[in-house]
Amino acid sequence: MKKIAVGLYAMIVVALMIWGFYQAMYVAPDDAMQGYISHILYYHVPAASLSFLFFAVSLVGSVGYLSFRRSRPDRAQAYDAWALAGAEVGVVYCTVCLTTGPLWGRRAWGIWWTWDARLTTTLVLWLIYVSYLLLRRFAAGPQVQTLAAVLGIFGAIDVPIVYMSNRWWRTQHPAPVFGGGEGSGMAPAMKAVLGWNMLAWFAWGILVLLLRYRVEREQQKNAHQEAMEALEARI
Repeated sequence: MKKIAVGLYAMIVVALMIWGFYQAMYVAPDDAMQGYISHILYYHVPAASLSFLFFAVSLVGSVGYLSFRRSRPDRAQAYDAWALAGAEVGVVYCTVCLTTGPLWGRRAWGIWWTWDARLTTTLVLWLIYVSYLLLRRFAAGPQVQTLAAVLGIFGAIDVPIVYMSNRWWRTQHPAPVFGGGEGSGMAPAMKAVLGWNMLAWFAWGILVLLLRYRVEREQQKNAHQEAMEALEARI
């Protein structure tokens, strides 16, 4: 039943992704000022916004691991799996954000990159979580999960800084589309297209998150079993 449910959900995700692409490329009107390049908005904004969500999952997992690593080891391992899965999906979304942003900037600004507050803090966020993944991949020892959890919490501190950066400082990055004050907002037709793509990318991210969590839990159980067998062999 679980495989059937996952398969059905995956089909829904694929349908949403196709529908979102159709909406973004063929239904959404061109922006009056930016022209056709504005269509990249329907990928850039969902990627940026949802990266915050999955980094929040990693934050909760990291805090949970540190809270239960001594009193409830099995629960701590489950939290650790969520932390790793959230960080991986968050890095994917943040990478899409940092790729689509310069593609838009090259056309809109005439440059690929500028070291303004929003772009710089986003790059720092990406580097922190890439470092987190490198630590998990290549480091060894009993303290790796603890160090990774601390790094994951540290990285999450940058999320509100990224979000507020173009409110706190004058940046070349566009002002907030929603809640940015007078003149902010989107045309209803564009808002609907953005909503479809937000839903599609959210559904895809949840699917990958759940699959990655399950794989990590299986790897944890296999590693524990191997450790127990090695211990028994020594005895």
